Amino acid sequence: MSIRRADSLGGKAAIVGIGATEFSKDSGRSELKLAVEAVRAALDDAGLAPADVDGLVTFTMDTSPEITVAQAAGIGELSFFSRIHYGGGAACGTVQQAALAVASGIADVVVCYRAFNERSGRRFGSGVQRREPTAEGAALGWNLPYGLLTPASWVAMAAQRYLHTYGLDPEVFGHVAVVDRRHAARNPAAYFHGKPITLADHAASRWIVEPLRLLDCCQETDGGQALVVTSVERARDLPRPPAVVVAAAQGAGRSQEQMTSFYRDGLTGLPETAVVARQLWRTSGLSPADIDVGILYDHFTPFVLMQLEEFGFCGPGEAGGFVAADALPLNTHGGQLGEAYLHGMNGIAEAVRQIRGTSVNQVAGAARSLVTAGTGVPTSGLVLGADG
Repeated sequence: MSIRRADSLGGKAAIVGIGATEFSKDSGRSELKLAVEAVRAALDDAGLAPADVDGLVTFTMDTSPEITVAQAAGIGELSFFSRIHYGGGAACGTVQQAALAVASGIADVVVCYRAFNERSGRRFGSGVQRREPTAEGAALGWNLPYGLLTPASWVAMAAQRYLHTYGLDPEVFGHVAVVDRRHAARNPAAYFHGKPITLADHAASRWIVEPLRLLDCCQETDGGQALVVTSVERARDLPRPPAVVVAAAQGAGRSQEQMTSFYRDGLTGLPETAVVARQLWRTSGLSPADIDVGILYDHFTPFVLMQLEEFGFCGPGEAGGFVAADALPLNTHGGQLGEAYLHGMNGIAEAVRQIRGTSVNQVAGAARSLVTAGTGVPTSGLVLGADG
């Protein structure tokens, strides 16, 4: 099983195009139109045409099916189409699926996309309102009657335990918010462009669910993002420097649920992230010391700290100080806290820009980027690198 040994996917595919709409709170157009705009922009960036595409990958909870997007974007016949479950946990998994299709010859050019009106339309932050009878819904039924109705309330349980176990103050979460907003302030595409914050701002923001404050929670965004994946060989003939998929992984931990895995042995870590970390390090042959920039899924600040610890950048309970010391360039686009909340797809685009050397907050000599997807749910991750 690949969960116990290195896999052979690394180095066989690359991201060659990235494209996005503007990030707003009211797009004024359908989610399908946002998806098509992002797909066409990514293809333009890659120097490819819709007719070159033969594969599409997206998430569940997407209102724009692959076949509909293909039709609306002028894409012809498809030999591969796929969608991945578990919300933001699917982000890096879309690239893994695309890379698998390319490496196996099932498709030549695969576009991964995500588009929604997550502010002006359906708002995930509003919590559970209606739920069809499913096994997942039954699991939530153990928590909803006690008032745990929103993602913030689910994460707050783990965050409170983390602080208690390591004797920490909620200020440690603020370091993540400050770093993200510092980078967003210099990013013209970010919703919070020109609006950095301080630790005092973080501490003064209103409580959402203790110990989470407003500035610990990602924003809600209207927009679309797309990525184009093809073989490394073909990538070398295209206009942009490729971001090679050095390693890709999905992971689910024992006793895994969606954001409510409260019956695990401990609540101070993210076992699903540990599964992904082991596989990425095993396949790539790299370690935390080899990573130049980290793009870590930041729907809530406490889970950024836990991800750093699961990946081995620092010890348990030490991530707040690690972030405060700027020990690793982190979320250089501003993250979902500062740039936009597109279920992590905009983070993958930023990792590509870092490899290309075109980020507005460019890390000098960046050759390897670590990207993670949503945590608290079955998740995924990538290591992207420069060609050669």
